[in-house]
Amino acid sequence: MSASQQVIELPHLRLAARVWGPEDGAPVLALHGWLDNASTFERLAPRLPGCRIVAVDLPGHGRSDHRAHPTYYLLDYVADALAATAALGWSRFNLLGHSLGASVAALAAGTFPERVERLALIEGLGPLAEEPEGAPQRLRGALERELRGVSREPRTYASVDEAAAARHRATGLPLDAARLIVDRALEEVDGRWRWRTDPRLRWPSRLRLSETQICAFLGAITCPARLVVADRGWSVDPELAAARQACVRDLEIVRLSGGHHVHLEDPDAVAAAFAPFLGAPPSPAH
Repeated sequence: MSASQQVIELPHLRLAARVWGPEDGAPVLALHGWLDNASTFERLAPRLPGCRIVAVDLPGHGRSDHRAHPTYYLLDYVADALAATAALGWSRFNLLGHSLGASVAALAAGTFPERVERLALIEGLGPLAEEPEGAPQRLRGALERELRGVSREPRTYASVDEAAAARHRATGLPLDAARLIVDRALEEVDGRWRWRTDPRLRWPSRLRLSETQICAFLGAITCPARLVVADRGWSVDPELAAARQACVRDLEIVRLSGGHHVHLEDPDAVAAAFAPFLGAPPSPAH
């Protein structure tokens, strides 16, 4: 199954997207992880028959626009995701998310539960939390960083392969998988390659949700949800993970062998978990 390119015009910016599957397939909005892009689904999406998968580059990532304001706040991504489904003409849809994208998908499903048919998550069930007493110092640190601005020229590379090798060394992502993601994250300038990714994505958040708030979002999810967890994936406190999982009323956990990008490392196993789930007929209205 080959992919096509699409541009989604939102009121405030443009999102670039990769699209797989027939137009009449089950609508799936796919959301990638932090510093990744839509190509993270390049191996998984073709293995999900019966789905119309629109994988967007979140703002600041891939080929999408950067934000005009200086910070990337998690809840803004939720607004972007819902605006994208409105632009696509989807009243109800499925959500597929990895890592950061899984956090965004979970919050969106809790915010608009009547619009989300099914929720498919990879290596993520809600964002990092912070207790309220940490908010003043977090805001101070974020604002001080913003005042310093972007202080250096982006690093450049002689080739896409050289950039992929750098990503591989920095994150441990397998080299072939890094090559897929990096190719969409670069632009050529004067015969060399540099990141298109907005450097402000690395700046600290101004505010984080508390664990109580996150659990409230998870408790508001009404659709069936399925979470893929990799045995060598993101390290999460077991008690915290169990507490969050207990908040979601209809959640199935699928445990697989692999790293944080298990959907790139073993797409067949992840597809086996999600294909019948996402491609199932629509459920009655919630």
